[in-house]
Amino acid sequence: ANHTRYGLAASIWSENINLALDLAAQVQAGIVWVNCTNVMDAGVGFGGVKESGFGREGGREGCYDYLKPRAFAKASERKAAAPVAAKGFSLDPVDRTAKFYIGGKQARPDGGNARAVVGAKGSVLGEVGEGNRKDIRNAVEAARGAKSWGSKTQHNRAQVLYYMGENLSARADEFAERITAQTGVKADKARAEVMAAVSRLFSYGAWADKVEGTVHMPPMKGLALAVPEAIGVAGVICPEESPLLGFVSAVAPLIATGNRVVAVASEAHPLSATDFYQVLETSDLPGGVLNIVTGSTETLARELAKHNDVDVLWAFTTPALSAEIERLSTGNLKRVFTDHGRAWDWTSAEAEGEVFIRQATQIKNIWVPYGE
Repeated sequence: ANHTRYGLAASIWSENINLALDLAAQVQAGIVWVNCTNVMDAGVGFGGVKESGFGREGGREGCYDYLKPRAFAKASERKAAAPVAAKGFSLDPVDRTAKFYIGGKQARPDGGNARAVVGAKGSVLGEVGEGNRKDIRNAVEAARGAKSWGSKTQHNRAQVLYYMGENLSARADEFAERITAQTGVKADKARAEVMAAVSRLFSYGAWADKVEGTVHMPPMKGLALAVPEAIGVAGVICPEESPLLGFVSAVAPLIATGNRVVAVASEAHPLSATDFYQVLETSDLPGGVLNIVTGSTETLARELAKHNDVDVLWAFTTPALSAEIERLSTGNLKRVFTDHGRAWDWTSAEAEGEVFIRQATQIKNIWVPYGE
């Protein structure tokens, strides 16, 4: 039943209600009718998944597609990061080129190329891999292979996020120093960003087992269950500002809700994301759940937008690139969440919580009639 590009509605017929509900949970469709068909009501969401589209009409969930966060309206336009000229170039005796993180392992770039990371004062802080189309393909394949993450218990996902927060907290000074070197902010502000990232991981650990559905009461003898589900493989274009907090704020809600992520690190300040590998390796996160690629944001964003195995794409980038991502994502009707080039205050309360949880899930409405 799922071997199709489409997923608008499904109808399941059985005298065994346990079996019918078991199948309803597995069928990839926006609406599932049990022992009925083509039943609709304005108070219950209507809409599909995959190439049947995204979003919902009707019900509470249908309202949100007509709304956007207040933070979008208040935020100023994001400016492209100004390149910093390197003042000389020196290499450490030991090669410290940061690699990609794909399938739970560090991986070299397919093209064998690297780019220098220049700090705020012009010093070369290191090198990172230059990602290309093949690297994105490898990362998406690894994410697709980690499908079991979505079937883990909510408690299990919460524990992994708590563990990630604990491990990041233990290395707070190291991460703060890295932020200062990359961005030039003062030490106290850099440490505040690290602790905000720790708090955000704890917050989404708490959210993981509190993402609940609702019960609609349509005018019939029956119920309609609105069940939030993970979307699948998510691409994330991380913001240039707040290189650690922005990265954590974008990937944590997706992980908490059972999605698998391919993240493109900040182009100007990627070392905060590459340092995060070691946190992941000690936090029991299964391989493939979070994959990280570095390189040109514009190039990698285009590849993610065009990839037909990516189900949803979050983009926190410039207005022009945000618009192009939306256009390229129409190939498989992937859902796009973008701030349209508005620079969030990632430390604010608006940069976490229900808005992000809603964007990380899709609602399946299961109609269950009862009586004779």
